[in-house]
Amino acid sequence: MDIGVVFQSIAMITILIVIGAVAARFYVFNDETKNMYITLITNVAMPSIILSSIFTVEIDRNMFKTLILIFVFSVLINLIGLLIGYVTASLSPKYSEKRIEVAILSAFGNTGFIGIPLCAVLFGAEGALYAAVFDAGVDFTIWTVGVYLMQNERKISWALLKNMINIPLIAIVLGIVVALTGVRIPSLFMNVTTSLAAFAIPLAMFYIGATFYNFQSSKVRVGYFVAAVPVLIKLIVLPLTIVVAIKFVRLDGLLMNVLIVQSTMPALTLSSVLFAKYSRDYKLGALVTIISTIAALFIIPVMLYCIDEYFLN
Repeated sequence: MDIGVVFQSIAMITILIVIGAVAARFYVFNDETKNMYITLITNVAMPSIILSSIFTVEIDRNMFKTLILIFVFSVLINLIGLLIGYVTASLSPKYSEKRIEVAILSAFGNTGFIGIPLCAVLFGAEGALYAAVFDAGVDFTIWTVGVYLMQNERKISWALLKNMINIPLIAIVLGIVVALTGVRIPSLFMNVTTSLAAFAIPLAMFYIGATFYNFQSSKVRVGYFVAAVPVLIKLIVLPLTIVVAIKFVRLDGLLMNVLIVQSTMPALTLSSVLFAKYSRDYKLGALVTIISTIAALFIIPVMLYCIDEYFLN
């Protein structure tokens, strides 16, 4: 892993986030604007970066097996994060009533908005594809195990399973099917997806920056000490746990790097929305998302450098 590229990528992401925050200072960032950003990112930019990566990478049966393996690893990594967060919170009376929120925030990272674009910059089209499949595993775990834990009356319903079907996931499935069947893609469509994919990083970072500004200027108050536990688990404890586990498994270098990078992502951007929907502490979700994202800009390069230097050599 080229650590110099990691630092440059994080620096670029930081600048884009600052631009988004500055823009929110002068323009209204209300629910309509927020929904427009989310729609463009999740339904246009992300599917485009996924399809562009699939069209660039040759997918054969061996590659397909690798993608299935990434999905399985993603689910396992998220389950490990849930377990670490839940057990840690349960050990302290102060955190026990928030153990579901702590578990969710400790496990699920921003593998879509930040992870896919970052892996695209660091590892190219193949890395972006791997990251997208990892993100699909995150979505699967959120809308099954995650939602099951957040419900007061725990049950599995059709509505819950239906939430797993989204545009990025459809893009992954359709793209892989097209690649495996050898259907020829028109060059015009490939050029369009490539052009739209270039918007993924700026749009996602502008959205995060605007969210930062709105949160900072709001009246929301949550104990920072309570928020520290999931931040430390998500950015330090979970990645190190995954690195130690990976040492015992023989993995391709690129696959291993993508798993590590995706494991270091800050807390899920939409965690506060999910918490509000299921009557959980959405203020804690918003605060942990903000703190972990800001902290990640400094911690991710350091963590990846230390992992590359002392654990993988």
